[in-house]
Amino acid sequence: MAGFSVMTLTQKAAERVREIATSREGAHGIRLGIKKGGCAGMEYTVDLVTEPNPKDDHIEYEGAHVYVAPEAALFLLGTEMDFEVTALRTGFTFRNPNQSSACGCGESVELKAADLKALAQARAGA
Repeated sequence: MAGFSVMTLTQKAAERVREIATSREGAHGIRLGIKKGGCAGMEYTVDLVTEPNPKDDHIEYEGAHVYVAPEAALFLLGTEMDFEVTALRTGFTFRNPNQSSACGCGESVELKAADLKALAQARAGA
């Protein structure tokens, strides 16, 4: 990965993103966002990207393309995205330094925004 990235992907996450994109016609990758919901207050959203939004932060890792919605960047700064298959669930997981708590079922989280100045400096390459 060259330059600054809002977040990083593990090898497994990159493989899954590539699988998703190649299995759907016209897909470029996935878009991550945050929405209000769940018992802890916020939920991650994952959507298919067919038309990249130039305002999104774009992360490319080994051919996998992840786009981060501008309103989610502060909440995802420093996050590592992984993909896991367990007996109970299969899906993306997020190791997020901005997460202050999570609900018992693991479907929603409480997030605090990262420092806006830190994000601006990182984007500027400082």
